[in-house]
Amino acid sequence: MPTNVIMPQMGESIAEGTVTKWLKKIGDKVERDEPLFEISTDKVDAEIPSPAAGILTRILVNENQTVEVNAIVAEIDGDSSGVTTGGQAPAQAAPPPPAPVSAPDGSAAGSPASSSQDSSSAPTAPSEEKPAAAAEPVQPTDGHKIRSSPLVRRIAKENHVDLAQVKGTGLGGRISKKDILAHLAVGPVTPPLPAPPGPVAVPRAVPAEPQPARTAASPAAVTGPAQVVPMTPMRKQIAEHMVLSRRTSAHVTTVFEVEMTRVHATRAGQAAEFERRNGLKLTYTPFFLRAAVEAIKQYPIFNASVDGDNVIYKRDVNIGIAVALETGLIVPVVKHADEKNFLGAARAVADLAERARSKRLNFDEVQGGTFTITNPGVFGSLFGTPIINQPQVAILGVGAIEKRAVVRNDAIAIRPMAYLALSFDHRVIDGAMADQFMVKVKSVLEEWSEAVL
Repeated sequence: MPTNVIMPQMGESIAEGTVTKWLKKIGDKVERDEPLFEISTDKVDAEIPSPAAGILTRILVNENQTVEVNAIVAEIDGDSSGVTTGGQAPAQAAPPPPAPVSAPDGSAAGSPASSSQDSSSAPTAPSEEKPAAAAEPVQPTDGHKIRSSPLVRRIAKENHVDLAQVKGTGLGGRISKKDILAHLAVGPVTPPLPAPPGPVAVPRAVPAEPQPARTAASPAAVTGPAQVVPMTPMRKQIAEHMVLSRRTSAHVTTVFEVEMTRVHATRAGQAAEFERRNGLKLTYTPFFLRAAVEAIKQYPIFNASVDGDNVIYKRDVNIGIAVALETGLIVPVVKHADEKNFLGAARAVADLAERARSKRLNFDEVQGGTFTITNPGVFGSLFGTPIINQPQVAILGVGAIEKRAVVRNDAIAIRPMAYLALSFDHRVIDGAMADQFMVKVKSVLEEWSEAVL
């Protein structure tokens, strides 16, 4: 009996997902819970296991195609009697996508390859069948009911957008994240003013000059040899999130120089024993996490978010740790970081980073962050001006730790130093408060006394 493989819902606010890679091809045998395909959503990338054992008989959604949750993406036949290379899509399948664009060999690392299916295997939806129900029941859109996800409604609220003015391109007129972001990019449309009654004289001395039309950049506008590579789903989501953050928060960055002598000595002297006892490497990240937690305890505004004219102070201190992947960036969250000692923080950071790189994170492990730490210093950057991870109000960037000549007691000394950059939302945090927060972080690191063993 055939088993339908559906696009899973990875969280309450997730309404759609993108199939980034099929790990099996039509005709392959799959075991129950064996990884079948990879998806990318607004919040997390994940491998989706097979719901049953059998033969993969149909693939209904191509790579890089986005469909709503609960849509059927493939079929598995337990008795392998119905293996096909194509055919009509069932009622819940999404409409057939346009021909896939093959990424050139020189594309960015981790870019998903184009679909390996030929045109004969592309699913076609019969006209007499109705499209599938998504996360919400399909209802006709009228002037009184607007279909959208919680994420879309939050974006609209933060940017003061009336969803009635946004054209939805989803199933049944549903407004997707892509629709609301496209609306924000274009900006509000101002209706033309009515013409005044009676004839209006136009001065002859000032001829009207045609204004050049603003058009988006396109491959045709590129001069000279070029290569056009479509963004990966993760890259598009990062771009959208960063633009939204810049539009939402009033970004300001303050930079402090911190002496890392005590932290450096602690790590150098106890790294081997720490790894022997606990089975994990002693990195610098837990030191910065513990320093940020202590500063947040003293200045709780940095563990808050903004909702209209209200400031929401969070009780739980959940620290996001940015992890660089081959295909982009993801921010898993250390939950209840204020309740963990150094070893607990180190274990949580190592575990989340390892599972982020192997795409084994759960949805809730990238949700609920209240403050973020990013560490471009591992790649040699001295400091940067990180963009706030919405809906948070601050993010701490850690620069490279390197020995520099500094003045100590009117003498030149060589010390391990690092620049720390704090980007904060000036709507709710003033410069004086941000500097006091950084003074506390600096003090914890320079006077490090917490035991790591």
